Amino acid sequence: MLSELLQGTSFPGKFRDVRVNGLATDSRKVVKGDLFFALSGEHHDGNMFVRNAIDRGAVAVITGEREPGENGIPVIPVPDINDTMAMMSARFYGNPSRKMKLVGITGTNGKTTTSYILRKIFREAGLRTGITGTISYIIGDRSFRARLTTPLAVDFQRILKDMYEEGVTHVVSEVSSHALGLKRVDYTDFDVSVFTNLTRDHLDFHGTMEDYFRAKLRLFRELTHKAGIINIDDPYGRRISEEISVAGLRVTTFGLSGAAVLRAVDVYEDERGIRFSIPLDGRALEVSSPLLGKTNVYNILAAVGVSLVLDIDEEVIRRGIEGFQGVEGRMESVRMDREFMGVIDYAHTPDALQRVLKSLRGFTRGRIITVFGCGGDRDRGKRPEMGRIASQLSDLVIVTSDNPRSERPEDIIAGILEGVRKDNCTVVTDRREAIFRAVDIARKDDTILVAGKGHEDYQEIEGVRYPFKDREVLKEALDGLSRLSG
Repeated sequence: MLSELLQGTSFPGKFRDVRVNGLATDSRKVVKGDLFFALSGEHHDGNMFVRNAIDRGAVAVITGEREPGENGIPVIPVPDINDTMAMMSARFYGNPSRKMKLVGITGTNGKTTTSYILRKIFREAGLRTGITGTISYIIGDRSFRARLTTPLAVDFQRILKDMYEEGVTHVVSEVSSHALGLKRVDYTDFDVSVFTNLTRDHLDFHGTMEDYFRAKLRLFRELTHKAGIINIDDPYGRRISEEISVAGLRVTTFGLSGAAVLRAVDVYEDERGIRFSIPLDGRALEVSSPLLGKTNVYNILAAVGVSLVLDIDEEVIRRGIEGFQGVEGRMESVRMDREFMGVIDYAHTPDALQRVLKSLRGFTRGRIITVFGCGGDRDRGKRPEMGRIASQLSDLVIVTSDNPRSERPEDIIAGILEGVRKDNCTVVTDRREAIFRAVDIARKDDTILVAGKGHEDYQEIEGVRYPFKDREVLKEALDGLSRLSG
């Protein structure tokens, strides 16, 4: 009943109690018996579609802006619609997070790879696993393409409920700063949460790095009840570690520094992967992984920290890491039997681009050729910084389009070029042409990095998503070169 879902919430006036059969945030998807949340977002105002929701069979409306009324059904204003929606969604679906082991992963970079390493370890341990994240939502063996890294509260709780009903015991959720700021995962019980790192991103939403940090901190201070796994090499990680230690949460720190509880030593990396040791109370966990780059040392350490807190056997952890072949679009190697290597990576922030390029430099005997752009309608301040990093750490740079969205690609590229300090940069606005150009100029022992879009299978231009996948275009270019040389 509506009254049961709203129990403990304060709102003006009285309302007629009704039975609620479902929850909806899109008026076009309302079916008879649904409760409709009239959300006000960046592009749409759900209050404009209340009438449509009622016509389609909504039995009640929750709003953050309208006056209380009936309109034939209860229309109930609440002071914080995001909080109310999260609470009601968790209640409606039976608080599913309390019935499984739930791991939350937050940070600017590394969330997806860490999630999938954990999934591999959990599966190696015989645990039925679910994932919500940037690439997909996975329930056992079923996978669905994700639209949001962290879905809206209504969808998030429904997915958790579906996971529980299908026998999932362990869930790994990427938790974005947007989700924390908009309370999408409130009223969710996380057993363990991970902090990977914090670098410039999403300032178009948060405004300042401090606000960005505070959003991330909520996961540990308010939503996690057992343990925090924290990258202590990151300055924001050190702040989180100090704050949550005072709050009584068990903390396991990880990193390459001597201060970390879980520390990688004797790190070796080349084009075949990474190897290192993790000292553990007089013994060592020897790690060998086909993943590329030092960034993945941190991702593996985070996954090991979670696994140990959840009492997974060390040998199972080792096998899971060794058998994990990587994530689509995350330092993904594309060779096609050429004498040079292609790499696809999602790096779309200054820090991520810098980390990837430094990792590639560690084992590239020839030149690094970087193809990248920046997304439109997003933080403009990072464009010149990414241009500077690309030009400093690459031998050749081809600046191109990413997802321009509503902006002119030429304007975005101009912003990138403001940071370029070297004469090793050229502009090829068409992304497909830029990738082909990189392959055309590559020679023996070079590495081509195509950065920014990773797993994405589209390019968004003026509100339209056109089919486009960096990996497929790179393979096509490499295959074409093979035919020509053959």
